[in-house]
Order: sequence, then C-alpha cells, then structure tokens
Amino acid sequence: MKKYKILVTNDDGINAPGIRFLIDVAKEFGEIIIMAPDKGQSATGHSITFAEPLRVKTLEEKENYREYCCNGTPVDCIKLAEHIAIKGMPDLVLSGVNHGSNASINVIYSGTMAAAIEACIDEIPAIGFSYDSYSSKIDFEPARPYIRTIIRGVIEKGMPKDVCLNVNIPNTDQLKGIKVCRQAKASWQEGFDTRTDPRGSEYHWLTGHFEVTDNGLGTDLHAIENHYISVVPVQVDLTAHKAIEALKFLETQL
Repeated sequence: MKKYKILVTNDDGINAPGIRFLIDVAKEFGEIIIMAPDKGQSATGHSITFAEPLRVKTLEEKENYREYCCNGTPVDCIKLAEHIAIKGMPDLVLSGVNHGSNASINVIYSGTMAAAIEACIDEIPAIGFSYDSYSSKIDFEPARPYIRTIIRGVIEKGMPKDVCLNVNIPNTDQLKGIKVCRQAKASWQEGFDTRTDPRGSEYHWLTGHFEVTDNGLGTDLHAIENHYISVVPVQVDLTAHKAIEALKFLETQL
C-alpha cells in the first residue's frame, strides 16, 4: 500500500490520550504530521485566530514523523499545517480521538469536527473521531480495529466530494460493529448559573441538558446506544436545498 501523508489534529490538545492513540493507529498507513493545539480548544467550532499572532512549536522531527503544536484553534491547525509545516496538502486528515461525543447537534460546536470540515473545504479526505466519554482514562483499544477499518476504507475507496466523516464511538468494550447513519435530532436546553464574585460583580457559568427529539433507527444516537460505532457523512454545503422552491416568492424586481 502507498505510504500516505497523514495530518493528525484534535481539539483536546497535544497531550490528550485520544490524539496519542489516533497517532499510534495512523502510523501504519504512512508519514505522520501532527499539528495540534497546545491546550484544550473544545467547543470552539469553526473559529480562527486573526487578532493575535499564531506561534508554532516544533516537538519532534524525524523520518516519516513530525510533531508540532500551536496556540491556535483546530481550524488554525489545519491552515498552519498546510502553509507552514507541510507546505502543501496532506493525503488525509484525522481529527481526534475526542474525549466526549460529537454525535447529533454537537457536530456544530465541535472543534474536532471543525478541523475535519476545514480539510474537507480544501478537498482533503477527512475523518473526525470522538468517544462517548470525557474520562482521561479511556481504554481505546477495543475501537482500534474499527478505526483502522475506517481509515483503510477511506484510503482505498476514497470519499465523495465535499464530504467528511463524523465518527462516534460508544463507551463500551463490547462494540458490535459500524453503522453509517444520519444525524439524530437533538438540542441543548441551556441556562446560566449566575454567581457573585468577592468584589460584588456577577459572573455566569453556562449550564444545560441534552434533549433528544429523534434518536430512531438509522440515527447516530441509536447506533451508539446499541453499541455500534456511528459514521455520519457531513457536507460542507449548508444550503437548505429543499427550501429553495418554497422561497421563490422572494424573487422579484424592484
């Protein structure tokens, strides 16, 4: 098999156990370049840094393996890797393994998936991996053969244009397999825990609970709940195509 140039990133930071595991899996497929945030960047979505300078730190450079971190977001990591570290495009981008689920609506907020989507915008095959647990002591090993299968499948079969993959792994060592799914319908019902600091000023902590309205058969949440790894194809085009005809009444000439 051809040795591929694989860029690995995440949003939990360069030292997170999830990215160390993903790097270990990816090594068998080719040359590895890592560009990850130097600290946690969870829930940063598709944010980029432009109001302050970005700095890249070299951690290791050897044959077929280069590791860097930066003070930016996951999307910054993709841009810096392409323009500074690689000076070109990788063959594949892997993001994760995130500590915490990015199933359903969480894909919107996810820094992990933002990195994959940014790569997709640049027409690079990309996969975001997440694990349904926030523990720092996750045993990722049961997922290794499935992650390997997904990576190998994308390398060998390719990806549809303008599509990347959102992969979510259930928190179990009894994995049943992989399901290609649609995104479940759910939302965060949010509020704020308001407190007062010692100087008498108010401050606020975001709170909320996850409310599911559709986790039926065929959804990512249904797959995860039944011990399957979910794979949701995510597209860059955000156009609501089905609404175009319904909005034709807005077309007029003044």
